[in-house]
Formats: sequence, structure tokens, C-alpha cells
Amino acid sequence: MNVSEIMTPDPLTVQADASVRDAARIMREHHIGGLPVLDGTRLVGMVTDSDLLALLSTKPPSEDLWLPSPLEIIEVPIREFINWEKTKAALADIGTMPVSRVMSEPPITIGEEAALEDAAALMLREGIVRLPVMRGAALVGIVTRSDIVQGLATGREPAT
Repeated sequence: MNVSEIMTPDPLTVQADASVRDAARIMREHHIGGLPVLDGTRLVGMVTDSDLLALLSTKPPSEDLWLPSPLEIIEVPIREFINWEKTKAALADIGTMPVSRVMSEPPITIGEEAALEDAAALMLREGIVRLPVMRGAALVGIVTRSDIVQGLATGREPAT
């Protein structure tokens, strides 16, 4: 069985200059965890839910012990309000960031005539869960780990 038999043809995509917010909206609306990123019609990367979650990572708390003085007790709520405002601004900036700044590149791809086993091996070796499927330089589909499992379950029996 080859990749073209189990792939999702004509996958949803996002342009490299689209915003992170747009990519997240497409993934949410279609219940998918990643999108091929195009520059025109050329595949240039992949953006995944992991890429988007990495944008929200925060620094660990300081290990320094800080005990406020009586005057600082009044200052703490003000400082926290300012920090919250900075956090909201940072989240707004993330949403308008172009996908090209957060995508994984170069994209790891597979040809449509590749064997199912080759796709599975590539995914395991690279630690990825989806592969854009190519016909030459053209994106023609996407294959996921779930597609491979379903392909194995419905695979053809060898001729005897």
C-alpha cells in the first residue's frame, strides 16, 4: 500500500504571511493539529499546535526569595496589574505574528508513491505526526499517523 491510497488529498493550508491567529482559527474550526505553510503554491513549512503552544511558554519562577516590605504590599497589586497588561499585549502580538515566524522549516515531506512503511518510519525518525505528500514540487495531500494506522487495519491481503 502506498501513501496516495491513505492520504487526505488537497489538504487545508495557510499562507506564510497569514497571522498566527488565522492559522489557529483554521486548526480549531477543522479539528486538526497542523497545516502546511505555502508561499504562493510552494510548500515552505509546517505550523502545528505544538509550534503555537511554544509561543505561550513562560519563564519559570525565580528561585530568589522575596519578602515584601509593608510599602511593597501596596505596590504588589499594582505591579501584578501592569504584568497582566503586558501579558495581554504579548498575546495580542502573538496573534498578529506571521505564520512564517513560528512554522517548522524546512518541511519534511514524502512522495505520493512512497510505501506506507516508509512514511511510518520517517514519522518515527523525525518525531512528527503528519507529513505533507508531494507530487514533484506540488503539495497533493497530507498523511497522519492515524491515516497509517487505518491503512494498516484495512490493508490488502497479499496475493497467494
